[in-house]
Amino acid sequence: MDLSQLQSRLGYQFKNTGLLQQALTHRSHSGVHNERLEFLGDSVLNCVIAALLFERYNSQDEGDLSRLRANLVKQQALFEIAQSINLSQYLRLGEGELKSGGFRRPSILADTFEALLGAIYLDADFSSAAKVIHNFYIPRLDSVDPQSLGKDAKTLLQEYLQSKKIALPQYQVAATHGAAHNQEFEIECIVPKLDIRVSGRGGSRRAGEQAAAKLALEAVQKATLKMSPNAKKVKPRATQLKLLGISTLQDDLPPTERSEARHDNKPMSTDSGKSKQ
Repeated sequence: MDLSQLQSRLGYQFKNTGLLQQALTHRSHSGVHNERLEFLGDSVLNCVIAALLFERYNSQDEGDLSRLRANLVKQQALFEIAQSINLSQYLRLGEGELKSGGFRRPSILADTFEALLGAIYLDADFSSAAKVIHNFYIPRLDSVDPQSLGKDAKTLLQEYLQSKKIALPQYQVAATHGAAHNQEFEIECIVPKLDIRVSGRGGSRRAGEQAAAKLALEAVQKATLKMSPNAKKVKPRATQLKLLGISTLQDDLPPTERSEARHDNKPMSTDSGKSKQ
């Protein structure tokens, strides 16, 4: 198997190709497999990502940094990186795993990528492994929002509503579908103040709530964008005049009485104050 293209995609050239072969070997293939390398690579990855986040986001607290790291090193994130370098075509799997589609399995691909990082660390040093990790992760960090990365839809919806001083959403089971051992839950998410009611489905109640919350967040964001936050209520003209000290009682009178009111309100002639000759 020609591994030169894989090494090019990794951005690292192995001196000991035996380590590379081992990193690509699943335990179903042979006794010399990649699980120990995976253990090592997992530790190297976590350390490098922790340092990268610490340097990059100096205003985030420990809780936020832990959330970001957990999201960046989780199986799905590693699986996506493995897919980006077509790692599946280089896996060494046993016959059973090949038949069952193991080369497409996210867990196997994620573990193999970590094993490759462990192999690079042993083949060279920590700095070399860190450089490979940076090459994959810095572009991803440039395109994510650290405030929302790793937060689920329910959390994002709750935080958004709280920022707008809107009551928290309500969730209720609208229906269940399928047999008891394979049920699908249909969950409604309701935001009464905005008259929003959406439904989401999932294999569990929690998954259904998350699906509904995602749709609700999109609807809430659209609804609040239409509400001008800087709009000021315009006071009635009569109220404005009263605030200026100008009487507006005659505005409430019938037209015939307004003229009389204007006549009665005319200032008295100054001649009345003069003595008659």
